[in-house]
Amino acid sequence: MSRIERKFQELERKGRAALVTYFTAGDPTLELTPDIVYKLEESGADMVELGVPFSDPMADGPAIQHSSERSLKNGTSLHDIIKCVAEIRKRSEIPILLFGYYNPFFAYGHRELARDAAEAGVDGLLIVDLPPEEAGDVKTAIEAEGCNKLDLVFLLAPTSTKERIELVGSSASGFIYLVSVTGVTGARPGMSYDLQTLVREIKAHSSLPVGVGFGVSTPEQAENISRFADAVIVGSAIVRIIEQHGNEKEPLLNELGAFVSELSSACGKGEKNGQ
Repeated sequence: MSRIERKFQELERKGRAALVTYFTAGDPTLELTPDIVYKLEESGADMVELGVPFSDPMADGPAIQHSSERSLKNGTSLHDIIKCVAEIRKRSEIPILLFGYYNPFFAYGHRELARDAAEAGVDGLLIVDLPPEEAGDVKTAIEAEGCNKLDLVFLLAPTSTKERIELVGSSASGFIYLVSVTGVTGARPGMSYDLQTLVREIKAHSSLPVGVGFGVSTPEQAENISRFADAVIVGSAIVRIIEQHGNEKEPLLNELGAFVSELSSACGKGEKNGQ
């Protein structure tokens, strides 16, 4: 059983949704990345998506694009991030996913990636521009290296067809990431909560948990989503706090802690319905 699966089971027993937090590894620095992970966990985050910086993050809004640029300017590589996860594992067992675009993963090498990521303690891969139809080489590498605890997460959108939902449901592991809107990432002052029917349909085709992300930026949004989804995913709002404080370690960690604590509390307030 993977850490991701174990965490969802634990939270289901508690009757709460998972809080999944995203930030770009290496922003503001690679040295601060473990401290940010520890603070997120301490403040109530249940999982962490570590963004792998890429020069053309087409699905991301300005906040995450800029964080990727800053990380690349620092010289952050996928190899560095995997080593960073190994360092984090000395103090933490929080589930960690690598979130990024296919090019850096492909350049690393499929089998090398599967082996090194699993050995370092990575729990999942979420490759934004790699749909399940084209993920055969990655899945084969994970199986060939015996990395049965390394999950492969895929995306669905509000526009996904029944056929797409069935394909993702049969191909993914760990959980399914439901993009809440069409378009790029980024916090939005208002969100539509008509995703409940879509979450219900996804669950009719898969036993995997469903997380909702893209645009979630307030405790109120987190509470509403936690009523029908298994995970609330927050990224851009966290990235903006990091951008605001940069290398000011204590102010950065303090504000992150306060914000994530509010989100975590909100994820436990909603009574799930409609499932």
